[in-house]
Amino acid sequence: MPEPIRIAVLAGGTLGTGLLAGLFFAYACSVMPGLAATDDRTLVGTMQSINRKILNGWFLSVFLGGPLLVAVAVAGYLGAGGAVFGWLVAALLGHLVTLGVTMRCNVPLNNQLDAAGSVDGITDLAAVRLRFEASWVRWNLVRTISSIIAFACLIGALLSR
Repeated sequence: MPEPIRIAVLAGGTLGTGLLAGLFFAYACSVMPGLAATDDRTLVGTMQSINRKILNGWFLSVFLGGPLLVAVAVAGYLGAGGAVFGWLVAALLGHLVTLGVTMRCNVPLNNQLDAAGSVDGITDLAAVRLRFEASWVRWNLVRTISSIIAFACLIGALLSR
């Protein structure tokens, strides 16, 4: 892969990873603490709405595109070895943790929340919240940390070039 393309792929992967880490960080330090201070109806209804609206092209291009670009960067630097390659492999591992936690933990919790039905029809909002909130927050913290680690590794890759 020609050097300008490798640099562009690495830069794009870094940008996407930073955006993803920032999104998860925003949930960890503002969205979920803010919702924790609300009543059951507000938390459940708000998270149901967010979970539906986040499935859009902008989010999906970053959520899937960032890791894809990092994987392409790993392939592009495969023969080069050295520090850049090591940072890229570490970043890809961070992405794999982020993707795994999201798909195995947060998405199923989102689906359970959606399956509970409309907040107007849920008879025990407190129970729905109890099954969702603490676990979702805990797993979001894991993916926040793993995506921040991936982002930091990509900065390391850029700086070690």
